[in-house]
Amino acid sequence: MADGPTRSSPPDRVSLLTRWRLRARLRALYHGTSPTAVRFRITVLAVDLLIVAFFIAAPFLKSGGWVYYLVDYAIAAVLAADMAARALAHTNLRDWLKKPIVWVDLFILATLLFPAWLYNLGFLRVLRLWTLANSEFFWKTVGHRYDDTRVEEVTRSAVALVVFVFIATGFVYTSFIGRHDGIQGYVDALYFTITSLTTTGFGDITLPGLWGRTLSILIMLGGVGLFFNLIQSLIRPHKVFHPCPTCGLRRHDLDAVHCKACGEVLCIPDDGL
Repeated sequence: MADGPTRSSPPDRVSLLTRWRLRARLRALYHGTSPTAVRFRITVLAVDLLIVAFFIAAPFLKSGGWVYYLVDYAIAAVLAADMAARALAHTNLRDWLKKPIVWVDLFILATLLFPAWLYNLGFLRVLRLWTLANSEFFWKTVGHRYDDTRVEEVTRSAVALVVFVFIATGFVYTSFIGRHDGIQGYVDALYFTITSLTTTGFGDITLPGLWGRTLSILIMLGGVGLFFNLIQSLIRPHKVFHPCPTCGLRRHDLDAVHCKACGEVLCIPDDGL
């Protein structure tokens, strides 16, 4: 005789209720508008910025021995806890995992958990600054007044350029330290990156071989492209983010009355920015 559907036992109900309350609490903290939620998110962002500062300073701190690795694992614990909390706070886990910045953060977490195996990729941790500047979490908390404004556009362009400089420096440092007399330390790699990016090219430090020339070309092309993108975001007319209800065009002039693509009448809010 087949058993009928069984009800959850009291311990199961308690477990489900506890899980539901935890998710509701995390959603309120990560997405709510209460003063407590805002203070919580500001604290999280402050910790994030301290972690990014450590990542930037890491090449100068690796002589710290076991203390350096202890800090590494402590940061990994904080980052893992934050990512787990964000995953629980998100309505749909699959949609959350589809975000590129989530996978970037997972990679950063891997470099923290396995420093011995991913030692040469540690410089990519500075991508945490990029994920922070491109997250809605940041703009809805600290930069809510400037969300979808010129300030956001300029900030993202500037962050992209800074992140590129440190990633390129990391590539030069890990590829040529100890193999080329011109690169004696991290500052030498940073100096070469800046001179290549600005196309100054003093010539006192040059990278040898095909790989060195290729890397120099990539730094010049990528850096110049990002630099001009920053200049454009500073001088070109700003457009507001307001999707057209008819054709879906997302960017319009500040004083636009009609959509330039389909002619639909627009009603763009004026926040005085």
